[in-house]
Amino acid sequence: MEMVAASKMRRAVAAVLAIRPYAHSAWNILTNLAEAFERYRTGLLAVREVKKILMIVVTPNRGLCGGFNSQLMKKVIEQVKNPGSLKINRVGNQRIESKTPDEEIVIDFVTIGKKGASAVRKLGKNIIATFDDLSYLPKAEDVRPLARLVMDEYQAEKYDKVVIVYSDYISTINQQAKLRQILPISKVDIEKQLADMDMLAEEVGLARERIEYKVEPAPREVLASIWPRLVEMQIYHAILESNASKESARMVAMRNATDAAEDMVSNLTLIFNQLRQAGITQEIAEISAGRAALEE
Repeated sequence: MEMVAASKMRRAVAAVLAIRPYAHSAWNILTNLAEAFERYRTGLLAVREVKKILMIVVTPNRGLCGGFNSQLMKKVIEQVKNPGSLKINRVGNQRIESKTPDEEIVIDFVTIGKKGASAVRKLGKNIIATFDDLSYLPKAEDVRPLARLVMDEYQAEKYDKVVIVYSDYISTINQQAKLRQILPISKVDIEKQLADMDMLAEEVGLARERIEYKVEPAPREVLASIWPRLVEMQIYHAILESNASKESARMVAMRNATDAAEDMVSNLTLIFNQLRQAGITQEIAEISAGRAALEE
């Protein structure tokens, strides 16, 4: 199982490293177009008072990956119990905080992976959709139905905010549970994402550039085309990061299990040899005692 996990980990890590240059460039372009954000606060950019939240949770279909699932669900439970930070929407440098009490905030879920769906059901929360097939190396087009569902629900004003909980791949032994805002699209959140990406940019030789763009035919038309691609890419990138994290955690867990099994075999072998030696010693003692009795 360790060897299988290692093979899957190599493919998952290769996939996430391949998507990072594209993700970094997309964040960079959108940051440079940030001046247009404030002019067109409609559709996917519309900011409303937060009353209903849609949370996307990215988890595996199976366990056997150490504390990976529990760390993700701990992040989810923290947000469900204390939704204060989720009640804030940003417009430029302004913070719009919802006046709705925490206990009246409604959080619905979209789950990716069976483990997340099972855990959310135990919390007694509503799941509007489950995508189990996206839990391992999906293609970009596989994510579009999920992205379209999220965008349609937001534009229909069924939800005032969309966030995603996933695990960020740092290294084989280091994965971090993250919560990112998907909608409304926020310059502040994009810059946070870029800051995290910049820490990993040296791996692929990326540098952050500041460029002024001339937008044609019109900013509204261009932005309307860019935003859906951005939402798809955000979700796709998060899934690939979680897949790499999951397979790394599983490989480490299976390696630890292998080491523990070897230690158990060694300990049991020692105990067996001690018992065997004790039996031999007892038999020799009984034979010696019997011979001494006969000689008397």
